Amino acid sequence: MVLNNRYVELISEGFDMAVRIGELEDSTLRARKLTETSKRMVASPSYFQKHGRPQKIDDLNTHKLLHYSNAANSAVWKLTAPSGEKRQVRTAGWLTVNDGQSLLNAAISGLGIAYLPSFLYSEAMEKGLVEEAIPDLPVETQGIYAVYPPGRFTQPKVRAFIDFLAHAFADKGPDNW
Repeated sequence: MVLNNRYVELISEGFDMAVRIGELEDSTLRARKLTETSKRMVASPSYFQKHGRPQKIDDLNTHKLLHYSNAANSAVWKLTAPSGEKRQVRTAGWLTVNDGQSLLNAAISGLGIAYLPSFLYSEAMEKGLVEEAIPDLPVETQGIYAVYPPGRFTQPKVRAFIDFLAHAFADKGPDNW
């Protein structure tokens, strides 16, 4: 088992399966949806006290945005305005982190606003360590998938692990973690 946050090429790197979050690219890989996660912009109460709370997407241009470097197009947040208009916000420049938990820790520490999936921020939000940056924005959801190489027969160990994950996530998501 390899635990990391980088995108791996299953077949060429010799992996049996991977867990992927978000929109799946077209590929020959097979996928099984495990659950969904919501995604929100969050920061600590101390950050909002010091820098103010953004009221609309354009306000983010004057805030310290925390950048997750391991996602495709991670330097741009794709957000939906209350009107339904799709917007993009550039994030690179303030702090770049290649690990979601570390990005959450940076947000909790008051370093800026992070755009994170609910499985990362939900406990911190329940404890009051982070708050939603712009609460009236529509909530984005992303699928969480087990992906594995195609073939007529899936290896029993891979099938068993995917079944285990499906069972473990059966009562989880998008905001229930």
